[in-house]
Amino acid sequence: MASAKDHRHLMMRANRLLGPVLVERDLISLQDLERATERLLELTARGEPRECTLLGVLAHELKVVHEADLLRRCVDADGVGLVDLRAVEVPEELRREFDPGECWATWTVPFDREGGFTCLASAYHLSPAVRAHWEKRAVGPVLWYGTTLGGIADFLDKAVSAGAS
Repeated sequence: MASAKDHRHLMMRANRLLGPVLVERDLISLQDLERATERLLELTARGEPRECTLLGVLAHELKVVHEADLLRRCVDADGVGLVDLRAVEVPEELRREFDPGECWATWTVPFDREGGFTCLASAYHLSPAVRAHWEKRAVGPVLWYGTTLGGIADFLDKAVSAGAS
């Protein structure tokens, strides 16, 4: 398992590399990114992993991007599938294998293995740091799916409670 320091570094990298992609794809303005980055730094100082999300600040606090628009772009431009994690049971094998801290840091969760592929659901698919981390970390090739921040949070809460019982 990685240390909290490693997760912080991963979280900062995931967020730092997501912002420019959102600007490049005309989903937000540079000014929006600057405001959201300032707010993210404030949230990071509090140390609560589920608050440390640039996308969350942009979508839920500043309301300058809609997650549905972002997911639509991922489907159209990148060929990413979509998954509703509410209908997915957390596989024991994956729950043991991946660290929830790493999932919070990248807003990505492994949710299945199919034919040697690891299926990953992510609200941060557009972050090159997230893709590189998980493609290196996952067992076998990766199939990417887009999902919402809320879907990731609910899935992680369910996985942690299932692991505690």
